[in-house]
Amino acid sequence: KGNEEYALNNINLKIESNKFILLAGETGSGKTSLIRCMNGLIPQFYAGYYKGSVEISGKNTTETSISKLSKDIGIVFQNPENQLIAMNVEHEIAFGLENLGISRDVIKERIEEVVEITEIENIMDKAPFEISGGEQQRVAIASILALEPKIIVLDEPTANLDPFFAQKIITLLKKIQIEKKITVIISEHRMDLIVPIVDDIILMKEGEVIAYDDKDKIISDDIFENLNINKPKIYSIFNKLKKRNLFGQNIPISIQDAINLLKTIN
Repeated sequence: KGNEEYALNNINLKIESNKFILLAGETGSGKTSLIRCMNGLIPQFYAGYYKGSVEISGKNTTETSISKLSKDIGIVFQNPENQLIAMNVEHEIAFGLENLGISRDVIKERIEEVVEITEIENIMDKAPFEISGGEQQRVAIASILALEPKIIVLDEPTANLDPFFAQKIITLLKKIQIEKKITVIISEHRMDLIVPIVDDIILMKEGEVIAYDDKDKIISDDIFENLNINKPKIYSIFNKLKKRNLFGQNIPISIQDAINLLKTIN
């Protein structure tokens, strides 16, 4: 609202279930706006000109309340403090379930399950503002996971974390995606951490989706190379070798991939 240019334009996506998907793009490319469309925050909360439709598990996001959509899709924001409101971690996880009218016994079962998955047993009685940024992010993820959504979307979840906690959060998300067989969509700038574990990549530029495909196809495409975003360091090294005709195979994207590849070269 108040901007003459569209935040998003010509978006046409169909996302498969049980996938780990990276949403990548230059700053201001529309990633956060697209995320807000996914759970109905746009247009239900953020006003402006809106045309088109988004469906999550068959539900139209403009016609379905955000509370009902929360059963299908949960969002974790960049700063977890913005979505943590309870007096302690246990109440924080229970809050969303209580608002959905879930029975006490089921709430207890779900809390026990997500606490074990996210490994936050030792901070359950602490207030959200007393714990570290990495722990806050785990609590935010646990709170969403307790609702048992089919999709979890995360907007730069490691932006305020040091490399150690960033790695732990990324590893946790992959673990959750595999164990719960859900779809995880993540906007993330730490490419060295995230690219090796995702299935697909969505690339955005100037409010449009310019590519969406299997990870290996995306990173071998010139569109990925030319986009002004962080690239995995391993990718950058082998891409330079390929340009100089010193390397002719598929570009590896993780250190382990590179090691395995180099072992095969005589």
